[in-house]
Amino acid sequence: MTERKGTAKLDYLRKIELEIQEKWEKERAFEIDAPTTVGESTNKSKYFVTFPYPYMNGRLHLGHTFSLSKCEFGVGYQSLKGKKCLFPFGLHCTGMPIKACADKLKREMELYGNPPQFPEEEEEEKEKPQASDEIIIKDKAKGKKSKAVAKAGTSSFQWDIMRSLGLNDQEIAKFANAEHWLEYFPPLAIKDLKLMGVKVVDWRRSFITTDVNPFYDSFVRWQFVTLKERKKIKFGKRYTIYSPKDGQPCMDHDRQTGEGVGPQEYTLIKMKIVEPYTAKFKSKVFYSSGMKGKNIFLVAATLRPETMFGQTNCWVRPDMKYVAFETASGDVFICSSRSARNMSFQGFTKENGVVPVVMEILGQDILGSALSAPLTSYKIIYALPMLTIKEDKGTGVVTSVPSDAPDDIAALRDIKKKQALREKYGIEDKMVLPFEPVPIIEIPGYGNLSAPLVCDELKIQSQNDKEKLAEAKEKVYLKGFYEGIMLVNGYKGQKVQDVKKPIQKMMVEKGEAMMYMEPEKQVMSRSADECVVALCDQWYLDYGDAEWKQQANEVLKTLETFCEETRRNFEATLAWLQEHACSRTYGLGTRLPWDEQWLIESLSDSTIYMAYYTVAHLLQGGVLNGQGDSPLGIKPEQMTREVWDFIFFKTSPFPKTQIPKEHLQKLRREFEYWYPVDVRVSGKDLVPNHLSYYLYNHVAMWPKDSGKWPQAVRANGHLLLNSEKMSKSTGNFLTLSQAIDKFSADGMRLALADAGDTVEDANFVETMADAGILRLYTWVDEMNAGILKTEQHYERMMYKEALKTGFFEFQAAKDKYRELAIEGMHRDLVFQFIERQTLLLAPICPHLCEYTWGLLGKTGSLMKASWPAAGPVDEILIRSSQYLMETAHDLRLRLKAYMLPPKSKKGDSKPPAKPSHCTIYVAKSYPPWQHSALSLLGKHYKSNNKVLPDNKVIASELGALPELKKYMKRVMPFVAMIKENLEKNGPRVLDLELEFDERAVLMENLVYLTNSLELEQIDVLFASEADDKVKEDCCPGKPFSIFRSEPGVSVSLVNPQPSNGLFSTKVDIRQGDSKDNIVRRLAKVNRLIKDLSRVKLMRYEDPVLGPRRVPILGQEEKGKQPISSKSVFNINLEEKRITLSDNGLSVDIGDTLVYLIH
Repeated sequence: MTERKGTAKLDYLRKIELEIQEKWEKERAFEIDAPTTVGESTNKSKYFVTFPYPYMNGRLHLGHTFSLSKCEFGVGYQSLKGKKCLFPFGLHCTGMPIKACADKLKREMELYGNPPQFPEEEEEEKEKPQASDEIIIKDKAKGKKSKAVAKAGTSSFQWDIMRSLGLNDQEIAKFANAEHWLEYFPPLAIKDLKLMGVKVVDWRRSFITTDVNPFYDSFVRWQFVTLKERKKIKFGKRYTIYSPKDGQPCMDHDRQTGEGVGPQEYTLIKMKIVEPYTAKFKSKVFYSSGMKGKNIFLVAATLRPETMFGQTNCWVRPDMKYVAFETASGDVFICSSRSARNMSFQGFTKENGVVPVVMEILGQDILGSALSAPLTSYKIIYALPMLTIKEDKGTGVVTSVPSDAPDDIAALRDIKKKQALREKYGIEDKMVLPFEPVPIIEIPGYGNLSAPLVCDELKIQSQNDKEKLAEAKEKVYLKGFYEGIMLVNGYKGQKVQDVKKPIQKMMVEKGEAMMYMEPEKQVMSRSADECVVALCDQWYLDYGDAEWKQQANEVLKTLETFCEETRRNFEATLAWLQEHACSRTYGLGTRLPWDEQWLIESLSDSTIYMAYYTVAHLLQGGVLNGQGDSPLGIKPEQMTREVWDFIFFKTSPFPKTQIPKEHLQKLRREFEYWYPVDVRVSGKDLVPNHLSYYLYNHVAMWPKDSGKWPQAVRANGHLLLNSEKMSKSTGNFLTLSQAIDKFSADGMRLALADAGDTVEDANFVETMADAGILRLYTWVDEMNAGILKTEQHYERMMYKEALKTGFFEFQAAKDKYRELAIEGMHRDLVFQFIERQTLLLAPICPHLCEYTWGLLGKTGSLMKASWPAAGPVDEILIRSSQYLMETAHDLRLRLKAYMLPPKSKKGDSKPPAKPSHCTIYVAKSYPPWQHSALSLLGKHYKSNNKVLPDNKVIASELGALPELKKYMKRVMPFVAMIKENLEKNGPRVLDLELEFDERAVLMENLVYLTNSLELEQIDVLFASEADDKVKEDCCPGKPFSIFRSEPGVSVSLVNPQPSNGLFSTKVDIRQGDSKDNIVRRLAKVNRLIKDLSRVKLMRYEDPVLGPRRVPILGQEEKGKQPISSKSVFNINLEEKRITLSDNGLSVDIGDTLVYLIH
């Protein structure tokens, strides 16, 4: 990152911005109302854009800003187009997080005092989550939910999290009251947005949610009464992720971990333990009254019920603790305690949420048990040991189908081969040896015993060959499901994927299996409770209703998504979306009007609030919580259902109310003018939830008025910061206010605009270097040249050439400029390019160009426009640019060749170390032999009417020159190259010198070359300073490059400052290094260093004892001397010694330097 030399320019920009913002505030420039008369024509001239209101548990960050900037830029453009624009901004407070944080603060004060004195905790290294080795057959239509920023903080105490926001203890205590959050953060969000300079936000229309705001509360209650009346809201049991501790469903927003995780459906296979029991198991049953006379089942959870025809045994982990519990039917199930807990919330037990444990039993006491299993051709199978079964997935009991499961065949072969293993666990030969894989599925390319085949092919020796087994599963598992054909009676010839559900249903109906659910992955609630899947009685929005789903698809057909990937995500979501729980018992929000023990959750009160924006300013009058005086004198209690109906449903009659008719008509007029929403902008992660609910609810509320349906959704990717995910824990994070302070509002906005336009993740780059004169104006010249060439081709009716120069080369000029413009492309030039490109291509592609002309905001038809006037063209500048691109390409090829390992007969040679430096040699003149050849060719070209003689003549004349005799093998190939270039590039190839300063061009673009080659330094020297080989091979326009790895001596760089993420690191110091070189090298290691100017490099006064002294807090510079930018490092490689030269003095620095970050 370029060092910031000062803040004068930044301060100047900020001063201007603040003055302009003050002007806007005084003029109330963005307060806008609907016209007094509304007709179809006036409605077309409006532009209503919205952004999902952010959650108010902290400051707005750069991720929020990136999404809302899309609204902002759109509004700015549409305003210039003459449209009346509305960009309102609400603030969301509904849900569990604020309440949970407030209650956590309350508990911390109760336990540890105010301010809390927390116990000292030893930091434990958290285990990294391991990737699951279970292959899930995914619903292809199901969208993936994600979040830009993880909600789990690095601190376990809420008080510490609040401190990290810059709050003192006295302020933090107030946040134990949930309503204080609603008073504190919303005004800060508005303040930050105003500093950003958001355009056309009518702050009168801003509001906060929850029942704190009586007007919004009334609006949401009206919406839900209407939805219930229209049979969109239902009550009943449904599977949902549930927190037993909180006593309610745990939705995405309520989770500490596991966002986006849903219930995973399994088929629970019942394998009855039959007599005679093994001695160990019999002793357990004998002493347990709860087991005697009962049907006892091992229950295994499988994703593949159709493979149960091939069971040969089941697997149990010897050292795992299982539980036997009594089910509601009186049977006893044996499984893991975790899965039993899940089952107890799904109707498996008599009392919901209670597991009536009969006994605990180790897996080793179950081994050898005889089992009667459904569907298998073996009358009896046995429970055998498998050591790799996990406790956090399934039931701890695993079915074994060795014909199609590589893990099973590997484990079965193990126990068959190893008598000692059988003896260890009391497994008799009759329980293992007679059992062979049963062919049940034919898989193309793998036959009817796919698992044994693939294990043999991969030479898998045992169940411990984990990597090979994972590869084997990848090969056959999904292929078997999607391409396999059943071989068993009753289903023979049918596709595996087609029979899964019928077989599952048949087994459930016969009592051989049950439906079982558990979370796809672990889900932890914000109250630190591991969630289960529960069958809950609750109110839910029935998004799975066929008619409603079909209506939502109708909305999608006409919806502008700007990107096919967004449309596909919507289509996939609407395909899988089913019920969504809309109620909860804990948190903040609006109460269900007909059942006030329930609160409406945050994804359900936020689907049509855009309609509320249209009237909020007339009801609330700019007071966020709606508790001020209404500009129309309306009271919240007057907002009855009939009043809301009149405002939002144009066929509704005038209600019985004390509100004056003209006031209600004004409210209706606002809604009718602004609706529908023209564009809603959001992160792509909201497509599978909020944005899909947005479509559903609009069609539910206005089923016969398609004019109120959403018009467009613009989804964007997440924002990366300097190519890395934003994260508070790594320090790679910026709030909106920090970004404005650092870059100015317009500086930040420029980078946001340049960050990215697709649904792929965008990148906000901090480094904005000064624009290079050569880069900028070369492009202008290339555009002018393109206009002149294309005009000539059109005149000559050379349309292929016109397309080449007017489109392909024109585009290439833009691409080259984009590549070289490290600091970002110049906006005015980009738009000039688009306009000129459109005009040049119009004769060939009139339809596309006419459309583009309209997008540019041009009035009148393109066909009546004028051909662009070309400015003067600097051909030399263009050629210098071409030279730069050719040189960069040549350097990349040379670097690639440098990195190849040297050829070796043994084939064991290693590639060389990546070079750190490069020297580029440029020649002012040609080598003598080339100079002589060019001079002769130039003389012939001028005297022979610009035609060169035959090669025989040239060879004869050149051979007669004594200085060329030893170069004759090289001369004629050189002549052939010159003749070829002469045809392509004209007579300038015969010039003995270049028209431009070759070294100056390279020096101007050193940053680009260094970055693209990933080097530390590039030096540009004249060939006259090099050895004879370089002089011979280097000529004007063809530089010679030498890559090298500079040797260095390693030193430790130590940062003694408290709370520093990187206390010590090592870097190499090379001969002639400056302080700036070292700091740049350090910044590549310590990513927390963003501004190099804040780094102070120091040496110890005593390089021997200094590093051994314990640093004193607040006296980090004691015993050290600063290293100036003029100082030069010198190294002695033999002694591994480094000295520092400054003002003629030389000092030994030892092996340690100190850096401080201010």
